[in-house]
Amino acid sequence: MAWIYLIIAAALEACWMFSLKFLSFSKFNTLTLDNFFKSEGLIIWLPLAGYIIFGITNTYFFSLAMKSIPTAIAFTIWTAVSIMFIKIADIAFFENKITLTEFLFLGLIIVGIIGLKLSSKV
Repeated sequence: MAWIYLIIAAALEACWMFSLKFLSFSKFNTLTLDNFFKSEGLIIWLPLAGYIIFGITNTYFFSLAMKSIPTAIAFTIWTAVSIMFIKIADIAFFENKITLTEFLFLGLIIVGIIGLKLSSKV
C-alpha cells in the first residue's frame, strides 16, 4: 500500500506544481465580492486553493509512504515520478513537444524507478 501512497503523492506533487504555475499574487488586488465566484475571480483564487490543498495532501500521502519505504528511496522515486507526471501533463494539456533525448532520459528514469523498486525490501 505504501507504493500506492507514493504514486498518489507524486501525482499530487505534479498538481501542486501546476497550481503554482497558475498562481499570481499580483491579481489578488482585483478580487472583490462581486467577482469572487465568477470566472475572473475563480482564475485568481483557485490556484491558491489548489496550492494549499495539493500541498497538504501531497505531504500527507508522502508521509504515509515513508512509514514503510526507506526515506532515500521514497524521496528519489517520489521526485522521479513527479517529474514524469509533470512532463506527461505538459505534453497532454499544454501541447509541449517531447524530443527524442527527453524521451530517452525519461526512459532511464523509469528504469531507475523499476530498479529501486525491485531492489527494495518493501
